[in-house]
Amino acid sequence: MKPHDPFGSLRIKDFRLFLSAKFLFTVATQMQAIIASWLIYEKTKDPFSLGLIGLAEAIPALSLALPGGLIADRFSRKKIMLLSTLLIVIGSVVLCIYTNPEISKHFTNVEFFKGTATLYSIIFIVGIARGFYVPAQAAYWAQILPKEKYVNASIWNSSLWQIGVVVGPALGGILFAQTGAFFSSVLVMIIMMSVSLLITFFTPTSVSSRPINESVGESIKNGISYFFKHPILLSAVSLDLFAVLFGGAVALLPAFADTVLHVGPEGLGYLRSAPAVGAVIMSLIMAFYPPHHNAGKKMLLCVAGFGFCMIGFALSQSFILSFTILLLSGMFDNVSVVIRSTILQSHTPDEMRGRVSAVNSIFVGSSNELGAFESGLAARFMGLVPSVIFGGITTLVVVIITQKMAPALKKLTI
Repeated sequence: MKPHDPFGSLRIKDFRLFLSAKFLFTVATQMQAIIASWLIYEKTKDPFSLGLIGLAEAIPALSLALPGGLIADRFSRKKIMLLSTLLIVIGSVVLCIYTNPEISKHFTNVEFFKGTATLYSIIFIVGIARGFYVPAQAAYWAQILPKEKYVNASIWNSSLWQIGVVVGPALGGILFAQTGAFFSSVLVMIIMMSVSLLITFFTPTSVSSRPINESVGESIKNGISYFFKHPILLSAVSLDLFAVLFGGAVALLPAFADTVLHVGPEGLGYLRSAPAVGAVIMSLIMAFYPPHHNAGKKMLLCVAGFGFCMIGFALSQSFILSFTILLLSGMFDNVSVVIRSTILQSHTPDEMRGRVSAVNSIFVGSSNELGAFESGLAARFMGLVPSVIFGGITTLVVVIITQKMAPALKKLTI
């Protein structure tokens, strides 16, 4: 038996190139999220407006996910990723115009550049791009790796994404505080252009041929049916869905940073980065000690740990304690992410990967944005702190229900 190689997937050139592009993509979109969320909260001082950010991105991402998944199973996944990033470049250019007083003053009579409409529109554009980008990139990386590297690749894929989530908000918050929104937005634009350039160097991969006499509707239906007919896929994704939908507090961090912890945009950047710091730490641990055995039980326990962290964060009034709790929440969450990602790649044939990844993005990816809307709505009616406590308790209830209704998940080994 060969010894475990913690860097096995990183020895493959195509995967290293893919991770580089994904890292920069994550940094840019996270920076943009910090800039947009702080500008919107600065203008409105309303936690509900932060929830609307999630809704603005979720609507197009949800609507386009299934068509995007089908396209990823029929056309060049490399070209889909390239076009998606170019769309985000356009949004970043608009943000540069909006945040530059010398340029935006020429648009004072244009309704689009008044208030927060421009910011929500940019977020909407990111949602459109995500609807196509997410299934394409999820299907692409499985094609450039042998199956025995999937667990290791999932760990490094998650790790680099999480590092991007650390760097992006911290960099966005610091630059926003030190140089203002415009220069931060220019850097976002430059990074996204770099991502587009990197994607042009990706190795093209083959796509499955269209089955004879299968319509677009039938193709999408078959992808959905495959997902729902596999209990392991359904239970793993559903667990993450409800945990993220009700348990997340990320959307409300600007409000906590402003009214509870009093740390401003720079502190907000660090708080946004804390879960990712924890996730990176956990990724490094899992690279050497992968969660092959009792993976399902580990997933359930870690989602429960995530719920407890949300309750603790809501009750904290110390910046250091809040940062530490969010860091722990990222460690718990990343175990679940790696296990779910491995399940999706291992239990899905290549010709279905785009559509199954699209269903996953609807269940989990967009649940971040729908969770943001739920958090904002709950904060409006319940108050800021009680809404996060409620979300943490709901997450614990979801874990209890899942472990009773999905016995196959508890026995899972990857």
